[in-house]
Parts: sequence; C-alpha cells; structure tokens
Amino acid sequence: MTQTIVNISTYKFVALKDLERYKEHFLMLCNHIGLLGTILLSEEGINIMVAGTREQIDIFGKYLRKDPCFEDIVFKESYSETVPFKRMRVRIKSEIITMGVSSVDRVHETGRHVKPQEFKQWLDEGRDVVILDTRNDYEVDFGTFKNAIDPKIDNFQEFPEVVDKLDPSLKDKTIVMFCTGGVRCEKASILMEQRGFKHVYQIEGGILKYFEECGGEHWEGDCFVFDERIALNKKLEPTGAAQCHVCGFPVNLDALKSPEYIPEISCPKCIHGMPHKRRYDRNVGI
Repeated sequence: MTQTIVNISTYKFVALKDLERYKEHFLMLCNHIGLLGTILLSEEGINIMVAGTREQIDIFGKYLRKDPCFEDIVFKESYSETVPFKRMRVRIKSEIITMGVSSVDRVHETGRHVKPQEFKQWLDEGRDVVILDTRNDYEVDFGTFKNAIDPKIDNFQEFPEVVDKLDPSLKDKTIVMFCTGGVRCEKASILMEQRGFKHVYQIEGGILKYFEECGGEHWEGDCFVFDERIALNKKLEPTGAAQCHVCGFPVNLDALKSPEYIPEISCPKCIHGMPHKRRYDRNVGI
C-alpha cells in the first residue's frame, strides 16, 4: 500500500485581525497549489485540516510560518492513499472550536499540558489519575483510553453541563483530558479550572500525537477523525470504517459486521430510529 498523501491537522490560539484578508489569501494559495480540506479562522485563532502531496504541504507550511502569528505552529501528520476531502473551504467563525462560554478566553489564558510519553509513563506506573474524554459520543464509540470517563455528549457545546455534573470529589484529583488533536481540551481545561478543579491537564497534541509517539498503548479501539477516512488505527492508518449513506452517521468496524448494516439501506444507528440526518459536523475541529 503506497500512502503518498500527507494529512495535516493543527491549530493555534492567537489574536487575529483582518480575517477576510486571511481568508482570501489562504483560499487563493490552497486553490493554487491544490490542497483540499478546511481552514477555520476566528479572532481567537486558526484551526487547520488539509491534505495534499508532500510538496504541497511543504509549500503551505512555508507560507504559513512567514506570518509571525504562526511562525511556531506545529503540524500533526498522518498518511493516506487518497485525499480524504472533496473541496477546499476557508471559513470565518466566532470560535475555532465552539463551546459557547464567553468566560473562556483561550487567547489570554493557558491550561497545563502533559506530553504523551509522560502521560504514558503515568499510566505504566499506575498513578491515580482520572482520564476524561472530551469528545462526542460517536467518537468514543470508535475507541478511547482504558477506564476513561465518557461524557456521553452529542456536541462539544454540551461539555459545560457535563462539568457541572461531575462528582465534586474529583476537584482534588489529577485529571487528564484528551481529544483528537488537542483543540477542544484547550478550552475545556480552562473551563474546569474556572469551576474549581485544581489539577487539570491535557494531553499535548491529543490522541493523534499520543499514537505518533506512544503507539497507542493503553488505548482501546481506533480514533475517529473528521474527514473521509472516518477512523485511524494506532499506526495512524485508515481502518476501513465507513459512513452510512442513509443517516450519514459514522460506522465503526464492529458495526460494519452487524447484519443491521446494509450499504445504501441502513446502519445499526438509523435502523433503531436515529433521525436521518448527520449528527456530526466535520468542521468541529481536531
């Protein structure tokens, strides 16, 4: 299998102005060199998910880092045989990852990070840590860390309600949060600190960086991603997961084996009354 396409994901919280100019320049560049994917822009920063050849990605990275706002930005890379996006979109939004809590200002506040290898060491040593998954329910269905708390949310905007319902005794515990690439945890960790949780960390670079550096040890299953690959295994390879053509819901490998999964007809979700509309947004971020 030859995987010649480079998929990058990255984000940076930084105060941005003149968003329309950024949008025009990024769209012009990406269309010119042939990149596909999504770039989200906001006054609080940038969120990027694009794919192309190594040459295209290198050109994009060189252009991006010429801007002082992005000179230190780091890409998380994975590879595929084909580009997992159909078009190039650059969008301006109120937040690069929507939580809807005005008191969380990630541009001027920072949470605490734990590097993937250090977190793995904590787990290897059996440290008393609480692992909190900040992702949506359909993502958790594909895989998560062993013994992680599943918030059982449909959308990240529900996360503040989850925090209020957590056991108050956790406020004195060491909590390690994670998401696909880290962007959601940037806001979630600040929110938790604001609400009295004293020892909150997030995995630097998220699941993708953990897979890259640690090989997925202590992880059970695969990792859902917001593009046409649907999910990656611990080697950051596409798993062959699918998307239901009826309801648009992502279908993991176990569901693909179910007799309720019939291509073009049904999947285990919609056959049991799931509304026939996509419940997830590929632009939610990483």
